[in-house]
Order: sequence, then C-alpha cells, then structure tokens
Amino acid sequence: MYDVIIIGAGPAGLTAAVYAARKKLSTLVISENIGGQAALSSDIENYLGFQFVTGADLVQKFEEHIKEFDIDLELGSNVKSITEIAGGFEVETKEDRYNGRVVVIASGKIPKRLNISGEKEFLGKGVTYCATCDAPLFSRKDVAVIGGGNSALDATLQSTKIANKIYLININPKLGGDEVVKEKIEAAENVTILNSTETLKIKGEVFVQQLKIKDIISGLETNLDVQGVFIEIGSIPSVNFVPSSIKRNEIGEIIVDARNRTNITGIFACGDVTEVLEKQIIIAAGEGSKAALGAYEYLARTKDGR
Repeated sequence: MYDVIIIGAGPAGLTAAVYAARKKLSTLVISENIGGQAALSSDIENYLGFQFVTGADLVQKFEEHIKEFDIDLELGSNVKSITEIAGGFEVETKEDRYNGRVVVIASGKIPKRLNISGEKEFLGKGVTYCATCDAPLFSRKDVAVIGGGNSALDATLQSTKIANKIYLININPKLGGDEVVKEKIEAAENVTILNSTETLKIKGEVFVQQLKIKDIISGLETNLDVQGVFIEIGSIPSVNFVPSSIKRNEIGEIIVDARNRTNITGIFACGDVTEVLEKQIIIAAGEGSKAALGAYEYLARTKDGR
C-alpha cells in the first residue's frame, strides 16, 4: 500500500509528487501523460525562473526533476474509479488496481474541442486553448477567438492590446458573458464580432494561415487570414472517475478547503480540477505542494496513516 496515490501528472500532480517524496512518503503517480495542459502551451513567459520556455521544454524539466526522487510513475493509464477500503483507498485503472492511504486528485481539465479539420494538426502551431498563456506570442498579428462566453470574452480583451486584429467568432446569435467585458470588447477598434458564425476549418502549411467560417444565416462561406486561433469554448473538469460523494460546484470542479482537503477524509485535490480561481501553471504547482503537505500532515497525525 502506497502512502500517497496521485492522479494526474500535470504541474499540480508532479509538484505534489515531489513534495510527497521529499517527506519520505511512498508515492505513485498515475496519468495518461506527463504535462497535462501545460504541454499544450507553445511558449510560456510567466513561469518564475524562466523568462521564456516552451510548454514541451517546461514539461521536460518537470519530468527530469521527479526522476531525482523515488516516485513510481504509471503512464498511459486512465483511472476508472476510487473506492474506499480498509486502511485507505483502491484506485482502479483499466490495467490494474493500486492501494493507497491517501489519494490526491490532480487530473486537471480537458479543453472542449471544436472537432474540425486542422485543429489537431496545428496545435502549438497557431492553435491554442489558453489565451492567457499564449496571447503575447501573437503580438501585432491577426487572430481569431472562437467562443461566445466569458472565456472567449476574456481572451479577446487580453488580445486587444497585443494582436493587430481580432475576430471574435460566436456560433450563437449574440454574445454571452459579463456585460462590462462585452462593452469593452464592442468599443475596441481592432475587434470584429462575428455572431451566428460557424467555424469550419483551420488551414495552413507549417503554421496557421487561414480560418474557414460560415455565416449561419446566409450560408456564405469565407476565409479569414489569421496567424492564431484561440479556441475558447470552455473546458470540463476531468472527474469521470471521481466518487459521486465528493462535493463539486455547479460546473463540476472539486470543492476543497485551504489545505486542499475534499469532503471525503483522506482524499485531497489540487490544480485545475478544483474550484481554484485561476487556471495557471504556477498556481497549479503551488496548489500541488499544498495538497502534498496536507496529505503529509494528515498521515502524520492519524493512527496508522488513517
């Protein structure tokens, strides 16, 4: 039985693993991949200690760091369930079952996909799911923001001072989101709002060059010349394996306290899968450290780790 089983190997999960290992807790990390959404960022300029680093390079640094510790890593595995057992919890994957005294859920969020041609091919080559992370890379370029809710509005507003021109493409007849933000966007001279517009295809050679769209009302199809596409149609917490007894907010994020404890004793959560306000790499890493320290305190103060 492990002291700690961590589900997820993004910034939150890996930081939790390092902190747990430094406390001499036997630690297992289960994840489909290493890096999570951090690996999707093409360039990162707001992670302390790195004036500039690509998502792939930062994730490689994470991986090199955890290899310095006695941490078991099970990659390519999707967790199916967490079940409470005597002395801890059983975590089941498709391939195996693992027992741990404590579970830390750091499974992150999954960006909603458009599922159109070119989306996957140009990921990191002009296509991004994180304007906060990547908008500065498109300085003085023409970009498209796809979406009509708060995440799309925020991405557009951030881009107004960075990009040359922004097309805000909304499949619905009118924008949703906060009125104050909408007013600022409508007043921005470099923003063109295209409501009732469907995104059909992302095109280019090595990098994004064009976006094919269709006016839903007229049926007219056109191509926009853009160098960046911010897909901001929301994301969903990766919680399909989480017990229904764990409390979540209205959008499915796990509710935690200041020590990253869930309402189930012995289960902690951290990073983007929780209701933490901002979804940033450095914030996720900090939350991971808090969760591991909380788990350590819990194990240290409870008889037999329970």
